[in-house]
Amino acid sequence: MGFFSDFKASLMKGDVLSLATAVVIGGAFGKIVGSAVDDLIMPLVGLITGGIDFTTKFIALNGQSYENLEAAKKAGASVMTYGNFVQAVINFIIIAFFIFVVLRAAEKAKKKEEAAPAAPAGPTQEELLTQIRDLLKK
Repeated sequence: MGFFSDFKASLMKGDVLSLATAVVIGGAFGKIVGSAVDDLIMPLVGLITGGIDFTTKFIALNGQSYENLEAAKKAGASVMTYGNFVQAVINFIIIAFFIFVVLRAAEKAKKKEEAAPAAPAGPTQEELLTQIRDLLKK
């Protein structure tokens, strides 16, 4: 087989298609969670903390004081934007919670499927051999 036919066969395997589907769904899920964080949760956190926008929090490493982050960057100062780190931690916690909820729901659905009654058990190997023996005797 040629290179391209091997490549095509590799792409058509079920695992690759499942992985591609998971990546696409994961990207869409990431956008949903990002929107939930930015549009729903962070405004509530800002309300609770008195209107603090964490992404504007920074420390200028040159020891000077600046009006805002843009002014510090415009002045060429090295800044440590700890607010972005706080935002990333909050995002991580929220994303982990969303994933936990989805996985928990999937596990519950799986348990319901497993709870279905098992098919009646067929004869054991010994019973089959006994039946064969009896048929051979006849």
